[in-house]
Amino acid sequence: MHYSINNTQLNVLELGNGPLTLVFLHYFGGSALEWQVVMNQLAGQYRCLAVDLRGHGDSEASATGYSVPDMANDVVELLRVMNVEAFALVGHSMGGKVALALASQKPAGLQSLVLLAPSPPVPEPIPDNDRADMLANHGQRANAEQTVAKITARSLSQEVKEQIVIDNLRTADVAWKAWLTLGSKEDISEQMSNIIIPVAILVGTADQALLPNVQTTMTLPYLKTATLDRIDGAGHLLPWETPNDVVAFIQRTMAG
Repeated sequence: MHYSINNTQLNVLELGNGPLTLVFLHYFGGSALEWQVVMNQLAGQYRCLAVDLRGHGDSEASATGYSVPDMANDVVELLRVMNVEAFALVGHSMGGKVALALASQKPAGLQSLVLLAPSPPVPEPIPDNDRADMLANHGQRANAEQTVAKITARSLSQEVKEQIVIDNLRTADVAWKAWLTLGSKEDISEQMSNIIIPVAILVGTADQALLPNVQTTMTLPYLKTATLDRIDGAGHLLPWETPNDVVAFIQRTMAG
């Protein structure tokens, strides 16, 4: 379903019901669809909302509004429009950095933060040649297929691989360029001291997009209340690669 948020139509997948809402934010070049299997398993306990951030998935691509604070403000406004009160944020990669920015605002009702291989609050260490290659070749299917092979480590069905490729290709150019030239380079580390709720981080040991040591050196030092867990042999796309492990991790985190 689409909602008009800050003059932009944002697509939201909604499933389940419960006193606590889980708000899912996807990775760069992905979409809310990465959360479907996870949401299906959690919908019996929680209200689950997965958001297509602007310029991604089925959301509208506005001309501007792609900074990390802008995307966080989109989510804040969406939660107000959807009457979300008690909630937890589940952010993956780019969505993790957006979740950190949002949590630093101390919104009413936010109880905890689950981050899967999050982009760190300091500039993300993307090699210059990789950044240039991604900027030059977005929209080319062969490159999207190479990206899937590079950033995943577990075997995936052909259907899942195809959806990951489609999400990559349908990401709007303006959103693609904004993350690589702006959002991924933003430094929001000074705001991290505002986060006093529990933060649970999960990474794959075979992640080639954001090496696991990124979390220990660029994320954990800025957070007072964070824990770090690992899934052996998993790559960057944890909700696609190991949805059952992600579900179990979320359930453990919510149980405290």
